[in-house]
Amino acid sequence: MAQPWLSNYPAGVAANVDMSSYGSLVDLLDDAWRKHAQRDAAVCMGARLTFGQIDDMSQALAAWIQAKGLVKGDRVAVMMPNLPQYMAAIGAVLRAGCVVVNVNPLYTARELEHQLKDSGAKAIIVLENFAHTLEEVIDATDVKHVVLAAMGDQLGFWKGAFVNLAVRHLKKMVPEFRLPTDKGRTLTRYNMAVAEGTRLPFKRVPLTPDDVAFLQYTGGTTGVSKGATLLHRNVVANILQTEAWFKPMLDTLGNKQLTVVCALPLYHIFALTICYMMGARLGMKNLLIPNPRDIPGLIKTLSQHKVNMFPAVNTLFNALANDPEFARLDFSELRVSNGGGMAVQQATAEKWLKITGCPVVEGYGLSETSPVATSNRLDTSEFTGTIGLPIPSTDIAIRDDDGKDMPFGQPGEICIRGPQVMAGYWNRPDETAKVMTDDGFFKSGDVGIMDERGYVRIVDRKKDMILVSGFNVYPTEIEQVVNLHAGVLECAAVGVPDPKSGEAVKLYVVKKDPSLDEEDIAAYCRDNFTAYKRPRYIEFRDELPKSNVGKVLRRELRTTTAA
Repeated sequence: MAQPWLSNYPAGVAANVDMSSYGSLVDLLDDAWRKHAQRDAAVCMGARLTFGQIDDMSQALAAWIQAKGLVKGDRVAVMMPNLPQYMAAIGAVLRAGCVVVNVNPLYTARELEHQLKDSGAKAIIVLENFAHTLEEVIDATDVKHVVLAAMGDQLGFWKGAFVNLAVRHLKKMVPEFRLPTDKGRTLTRYNMAVAEGTRLPFKRVPLTPDDVAFLQYTGGTTGVSKGATLLHRNVVANILQTEAWFKPMLDTLGNKQLTVVCALPLYHIFALTICYMMGARLGMKNLLIPNPRDIPGLIKTLSQHKVNMFPAVNTLFNALANDPEFARLDFSELRVSNGGGMAVQQATAEKWLKITGCPVVEGYGLSETSPVATSNRLDTSEFTGTIGLPIPSTDIAIRDDDGKDMPFGQPGEICIRGPQVMAGYWNRPDETAKVMTDDGFFKSGDVGIMDERGYVRIVDRKKDMILVSGFNVYPTEIEQVVNLHAGVLECAAVGVPDPKSGEAVKLYVVKKDPSLDEEDIAAYCRDNFTAYKRPRYIEFRDELPKSNVGKVLRRELRTTTAA
């Protein structure tokens, strides 16, 4: 197929990456941990761990996992926020030959039960703050071994020193976790599991590129949450692909250790691949942020470091850019601000660039693509309003409902082919068949347009499209434009039933200017949209519903409106 994007690649980025150097993700991590053993790998609330320490901890915990009888291919859930223990736990599960099931620690009991049962997890490593949720559902699952972590685990144990007092003060009081003992289950403290593991033999597990590394569950926005089956080769490929794209810009800083902000949760594929995995490959120091919604706390952390790379979603960029304290920080060494997870708004990007001097580079990906599929160039400050170009070793096709390739400039479903594309949905061949084509493309469910240069623009998810009197209205277009209004902090557009036009646009707005009123927005929309695109209903809210990654949840707004 034609690949017009290759002629628009920045200097130093090859068309393809060689993935033959690593047989598994464990091989890549082993290499990174040894190479950067003396460097700080994680900094969190005053505590620091080196790559060498994470190497040692993960091997000890892997030995403990093996001693419990878990074997290659068994699933182990990990349920905690951004803490150094998370990094060691993921390494341990992979080294033991098992499969990591990343779990959102804020899940309800219903959501947790579904994921544990669907994955068939036999063990879980969970922060004690969230163990009460596990307690509600564990009897309905196959979980036999529970490792209970605490905020200060390992940080003091491994260093032979007291845990930073700040960590102890932040630790929440939680109900005692009572595990039924008549079910053959075990309950072990994280520290004890690691300590025991140091005295146990560790047997390296032969792994191949086609072995499963992660079950990365989708958000369930188009139905029941499904586990994207990511093989070792999928994740290795995306690490090397993103490294090829980012490294030329990062190399401008010389050979110094780089610092990446990990404010996105590690259970999310964006932070997992970019911050943790690619970060380890390049020997980066991760600033682990357990609670990115604490903007003053985040700014205080940022003030203590020279940050070089900052992955985030639009909502976090926007919140920081609108905080006066953030503008006082030193951004002299910030080289990459990469946005994903949702559309980056032009108003946010322009403000961020003005404050930091570093453009927000929007990319695109999904759990099913490990995740990165496209990215804008890092060597320009131009806001393109697109998701950029396919990254190395990646093909993008824009296709209609019959699978026919659309010409440049015409909308169709964004379809992705490359080594980062998942093997399928866990135990769901029917769902896999719906999204995988005979020629190896993954059907994203997003509607997009590709121009003659290979740049792709998303016009929206199929299910979010609003049909007004037969005309298609795409919420992202409405939101992008309204967010440029000086009095708007953020907004979201959804379709609501209408007796005359079938559907109408409803706009939810969070004010930046308290004096902003409905007529101000209506007049602005009259100036910027043709009649059928203009919001018929405008509602002001103090905040918009968001996922833990910061993505605005349109489906919740639609549900609220219907109710």
